[in-house]
Order: sequence, then structure tokens, then C-alpha cells
Amino acid sequence: MEKQIVIIGAGASGLLACKYALNIGLNPIVFEAEDRIGGVWSHTLESTRLQNTKEIFQFSDFPWPPSITDTYPTHTQVMEYFESYAQHFNLFPCIKFNSKVIGIDYVGVSDEEMESWALWGGTGKPFGTEAKWHVKVQDTKNGSIQVFHTEFVVLCVGQFSGLPNIPEFLPNKGPEVFKGKVMHSEDFSTLNNSTAAELIKAKRVTIVGSHKTAADIAAECANANGVRYPCTMIQRNAHWFLPSDEFSGLLLGFLYFNRFSEFLVHKPGETFLLSFVATMLSPLRWGISKLIETYLRWKLPLKKYGMLPKISFLEDVSACQIVMLPDKFYDRVEEGSIIIKNSQILSFCEEGLIIDGENQPIETDVVIFATGFKGDEKLRNIFESPVFQNNIMGSPTSTVSLYRQIIHPRIPRLAIIGYNENFSNLGRSEIKSVWLSQFLDGNLELPSIRDMEKEANMWADHIKQVTGRYFRRACISNSSIWYYDQLCKDMGCNPRRKKGFLVDLFIPYDPTDYAGLTSK
Repeated sequence: MEKQIVIIGAGASGLLACKYALNIGLNPIVFEAEDRIGGVWSHTLESTRLQNTKEIFQFSDFPWPPSITDTYPTHTQVMEYFESYAQHFNLFPCIKFNSKVIGIDYVGVSDEEMESWALWGGTGKPFGTEAKWHVKVQDTKNGSIQVFHTEFVVLCVGQFSGLPNIPEFLPNKGPEVFKGKVMHSEDFSTLNNSTAAELIKAKRVTIVGSHKTAADIAAECANANGVRYPCTMIQRNAHWFLPSDEFSGLLLGFLYFNRFSEFLVHKPGETFLLSFVATMLSPLRWGISKLIETYLRWKLPLKKYGMLPKISFLEDVSACQIVMLPDKFYDRVEEGSIIIKNSQILSFCEEGLIIDGENQPIETDVVIFATGFKGDEKLRNIFESPVFQNNIMGSPTSTVSLYRQIIHPRIPRLAIIGYNENFSNLGRSEIKSVWLSQFLDGNLELPSIRDMEKEANMWADHIKQVTGRYFRRACISNSSIWYYDQLCKDMGCNPRRKKGFLVDLFIPYDPTDYAGLTSK
């Protein structure tokens, strides 16, 4: 009998999960709510560029074409790269577009029986039971709903789309009293070019947010309107911005994304010796952070325009909060076409927005919230079972705890790819997809549920400790090589992917280092 697998989402993670499922002889069905692949990149401004260099953001066995010479490829180039990958590995026949999954439910076993299991799914195996996932799929064109039955589900829905995070306001202090237009950055990004241009043309636009999307929209508005209709960017907490040049990519790579850099930080499950080394090297860790901060203060007018963060560069990079600036961003600030404001409190009035320390409102025509998404709630809401919803996110202070950052110990025959974040999201999703394919093919075994929970909770505690209030983003940037080493060991592969001791220690790792893991 053919093994059944459904993949939800055709972004980068969904494409990788599909490709590696095909590699082991499975015939996956990929449900995609949109009419194109790309995930969050299909909802990104045309002017947006990669936050990573193209060497970091690439498939291990499918390099960027030689015609792409930019260090940070554009939105269009990224989408074309995804399409070429899907065509090359014949993934399109597996994808059902305009198919939105509105709920999944595991049918055929009671909650009480699942609670009694010692092994994941009752047997520790991915297939072979009578229980099935019922996947409820809505056709986004005609609204019809179908239910598909499958043995295994792979969730590739990501964090950064679908459920916008809109700040809450007191009564009569929110958007309802404003006479202009209010929208979320996702809504703005999905507009076609002409509609978006018309929306902001000769308009006073205010953007609420302090991260990559906020800066990108501010730059786009400034390019369209200049100083006559300046764009205002209101940030609650400033983050460290890096110039989008080749040197910034090298700086991050050699100081934070090589094996030596991970000797400077504590890692989950580390030995006493590694813990001792990390403690002894903590002054060097602090010094590197201060060195980069000094460089950025010299390079960029952060203090002049109120964009100097209150937290260290190390804290920001550990929480995946580092931002690459759009081209000529500070040129636009200098000329006055972008105005930076800082405020912890925000409210609406008829004319615009009221912020801390200013007597007069910011008069505006359009307000765009670039305030992120509720990725954990979106993940929770896809489950129909209250028990599974509670397993995914039990409380506002809990994280999504996954064994190997892939499998929830208490949710059977389901994997999650692309939820955790680091600075090489494409590489991270690929090695996870390889690991998952080896599990689906019967080449590795899971420990007991108790041991899976112990490992998952250990990583969850580590993530909360190093990322602080940003723990929901589940960032593992400061221990990503350590994490990849664990997956390699599970699969019986050598975790040391570079030739030569010094090269392996100091040269940054990239996805090509993990090419052909299971073929060796």
C-alpha cells in the first residue's frame, strides 16, 4: 500500500520537504493557498532584497545562476530562483494551488490512548497505523471544501504571514476614529505594483514598526514621494541595522556564523568542558559585540536619528533581530523624505497618530502596521483538536517545543519544517527536510516520548534564555552549527563538513557544506 503524505505550504520549506519526499519514493501532495510558490516571498515588496548574502541563502544542490551578481538578490530574483528549483526537480505536478488548508484533525485514536503512549505515535514509526489525518482544504476560488485523508502531515506554514499582529488600542483610541486608511504590511505587500504606487502617491504615509519590512516600506514611500510628502516611521524599540554591502555579510559570517564563534556561547546539552570554554571566552564574546557596535556607530548616523538600540548587538543577533538596510536608506533620512520617531505608546485621532512627547498629532493619510505576525497562533489554529492546540502553545509564556526542532512529542505523525528561525533559513529547512526524509524512509529511530520531551524542553529553555522577549520567534542563530551537528549524527553523517581543522573552525558554514548528506 502506498504511503500517504501531505505537505502544507509551497514556500521554500514546502518545496524542500517535497523534493526530499520524492527522493525516497513518496508521492506527496502539496497544498498551497496562493496561486504561486514562494510563501512569504510571494507577499514581499518588489523592492525587497535578501537579508542574507546569496551564498548563505541557497539550495545545497542548486546554485544561483551566474547571471545573478548581486550580493543580496532582489525579490524578483529570489522568486525566479524558487521557480527554477521547482521546475528542475519537477515539483510542480505535486502542488495543488489555490488550496487553503483550514483545519487538520487526527482521527482513529482517542486522546486517552495517545496520552498513554510511551513511543511517538504509539510505535515510534511514521506509517503503518489505521489512524489518519483528515486535512480540510478549501478552494480559494469557489469556496468549496474537500477533506483529504493521509498518514503523515508536514506543516510548512512559517511564521511570517497569515495572522497579522495588530497592536491593541483603548476604546476611541484606535483606527476606528481615524479618517484615513489603515492596513497591515502584508496587505500592502500583496497589492500589485500600480495599486500600491497609487495608494502612497502624494500621500502622507506613517509606518509603525522597527524591522526590515518597516524600513523597506519607508524607503519605497520615500522614493515615490520625496521630501514633499515625507514618510514617518514610528519605532518602539530600535534594532541594529547593517549596511547592505558585502562587508556586512563577511562581518556576520566570520564573527558569528562559524564553528569557532559557537565556542563563545553556551549551547543546549553541551558538555562541562564546552560550558567551561564558553564561560572563559565570554569577555571575547562581549568584545566582539562592542567592536561591531562601535563600527556601526561610526558607519551610520544611528544616534543622530534616534536609531541607536538600547540592547547589545549580541542580544539582537542571538534573537534574529539584525536588519539589513535598504539601499540609500540614510540618504533618504538625511534629505527629510523619511522621518524617524520613537514612541512606546501610540493612539489614533481623526487627523492621524498621537505619540509620546509630542503635543500635536502626526497628520497622516495612510497608516501601515509593520508589526509582524502571530506565527505561533497561526500554527495552533490549524489544529482542530483542543489537545493538540494546547500541546503547540499552552500558555503565553511557553514556546513551541519540538524534538530536533521538527517533531512535537505529543502530536503523532506530523512534522513541522520552517518554523524556527536563524540567519540561514533556507539551509536550516533543507537539513531538516533531509533528516525528516531519512526518518520517513526508516533510516533513523526516535527515542521515547519522555526523552523527546526532555530534549525539546532543553532547547526551548535555551531559546528563551538567549532571545529574551523575542522567544516566540524560536531563533537558534547562535547555536545553529551545534544543532546541525546533532542532525548529522542522527543520520550517521560526519558533522565536520569542511576539510582541514582551521578551515572547519573559522570559515563560515553555508548550505553547500551539507550537500549530498545521505549519498555518502
